[in-house]
Amino acid sequence: MIFGCELLKYRVVEGWGKHFYSPFVEVTGVAVDSKNNVYTFIRGVDPLLIFDEEGNFITCWGRGLFNWPHGLYVAPDDTIFCTDGDHTVKRFTQDGRLLMVLGKKGCPSDSGCVNKDYRTIKRGAEPFNLPTDVFVDKDGTIYVSDGYGNARVHKFSKEGELIISWGAPGRGPGQFNLPHGIYVHEGIVYVADRENCRIQLFDTEGKYLGEWYANRPTDVYVHDKYVYVTELGYNVGHSLISTKPKDGVKAARLTVFDLNGEIVARWGSDEGCRPGYFRAPHALCLDHKGNIYVGEVVISSAEFKNVPNECHAIQKFERIK
Repeated sequence: MIFGCELLKYRVVEGWGKHFYSPFVEVTGVAVDSKNNVYTFIRGVDPLLIFDEEGNFITCWGRGLFNWPHGLYVAPDDTIFCTDGDHTVKRFTQDGRLLMVLGKKGCPSDSGCVNKDYRTIKRGAEPFNLPTDVFVDKDGTIYVSDGYGNARVHKFSKEGELIISWGAPGRGPGQFNLPHGIYVHEGIVYVADRENCRIQLFDTEGKYLGEWYANRPTDVYVHDKYVYVTELGYNVGHSLISTKPKDGVKAARLTVFDLNGEIVARWGSDEGCRPGYFRAPHALCLDHKGNIYVGEVVISSAEFKNVPNECHAIQKFERIK
């Protein structure tokens, strides 16, 4: 099946990585390295699984290293950054040797959050309380969205020293209700402010620049002057919903914006388990050829008995134009 628009066309590669995934595996993070190898962060025995671009398994690691896998990013130097539910961000070598830990394991910051519910957050706090995503810039600067138990973005030096934090709970400019994904491109910080249904834009010092509407965005990625956003929609995750879709669309989808926030391409369907569509998109990245990878968390989106066998945990969209 072909998706996209006249400028950007993609073919879904059906069955990519199918020998290692089922709808009962949650792919919470996905990233690529300098060789176009694909890293997936899953909630399983060996959380880091690595494939080549054709979907052939290379290796895995991470057993016993994580509490609740969530965000993933491969830095320009090919080191691996992961956000974890133990309130830390960890940096590893490609073969899984721990290099650095930001935050203190098992010690959430005092945001007032109760039972991992963003709606109970009373104040923005220091790092971390259930951090969601991480990005590393070319100079090594680290950006973290701190979202399930906090309402902040944190900026660190490459050595791991905190430079600045910004954000507070709420719906106003610069406030967050579950900042879930983060990406930095040409001095602009893009934050997927999930339960406020928007992508917020900031400069690298936290100055608010604007926002774009999206249906509960989970991740954001910039490639080749386009901004790619996965939208969870309103068919899943009902326990956390506090808004209604402005455009009346409930289906999960993938939206491509230009750098001015204009929609270039979009696809999604209520039949989210069909090839090329989405039930619970959670993470995305693009490789150096412009191919898209989308990881899903289908098992978190429904009762176990209601997960269709034909659902997918990860999909690859090959760019054909």
